[in-house]
Amino acid sequence: MPYDIAVVGGGPAGLSAAINARARNKSVLVVSNDYRESPLYRAKQVDNYLGMPGQSGAALLDAFYRHAEETGTVFRTGRVLNILPLDSTYCLSIGTEVEEARAVILCTGVSQGKKFPGEAAFLGRGVSYCATCDGMLYRSRPVAVVGLAPDAPEEANFLQGLGCRVTYVSGRRPEGLDPAISWVKAGRLEIVGEEAVTALRVNGTDTPAEGVFLLRHAVPPTDLLPGLTLEGGYVAVDREGRTSLPGVFAAGDCTGLPLQLAKAAGEGLVAGQRAAEYVDQLSDSEKIDSIKKGE
Repeated sequence: MPYDIAVVGGGPAGLSAAINARARNKSVLVVSNDYRESPLYRAKQVDNYLGMPGQSGAALLDAFYRHAEETGTVFRTGRVLNILPLDSTYCLSIGTEVEEARAVILCTGVSQGKKFPGEAAFLGRGVSYCATCDGMLYRSRPVAVVGLAPDAPEEANFLQGLGCRVTYVSGRRPEGLDPAISWVKAGRLEIVGEEAVTALRVNGTDTPAEGVFLLRHAVPPTDLLPGLTLEGGYVAVDREGRTSLPGVFAAGDCTGLPLQLAKAAGEGLVAGQRAAEYVDQLSDSEKIDSIKKGE
């Protein structure tokens, strides 16, 4: 059975959405990185959240997470790689696995940084966002891992274990990386090739690679759901949190300024309620169709 609602992102907006959807007795799946990796978690003091000045970001997020957990929200650690519409549900690819939901709430935060030159052109022709999904395609071949997420060294080790010849590229030398993997300090990056990827260019020097794995915290919303309307680089929503796609809602930093905790929590509340209403309307419509077919 599909979940009623899938929430992509486990920050204040996503947890608020989950809590409010659960209050309306909807089954909710939250897919996110470990919430302790959030920049908010590292904030020593938050003074502008109503009635709770002086709290650390860690204390606030711990409390938000416990609240959502106590409501029966289901949590899953991972990156959503794409979302596909299937009749009256949406299919979410999470690594090599799939989950299904009747409505989706995007709470992905803001996308950090632009695409690298060559990234879009070579997507599916050497560029990948998931080592466990595509690693077997590059066994015994040279690959580059661009480590932009905390679990990137683990995924690079996985590729090395498969027999790939791995080069790891990051701003600083990572902890936990297999000593057999060579490390290159990141700089200006470009993915190059002809019909397919042949190298990752780092500061003008080519590192041979038939596959380039770009391991970010999250995939930008427009890559998750092609056709999603943006305004000023942010997901366009109405006052009810509805996006341009039916059954898809959004809340928090991904919808635009101000990038503030109170706004994220409030928008999450609205999106959670409206997504629950959408699921109810969908169920009513399906019941009517079923009765008509029975006649």
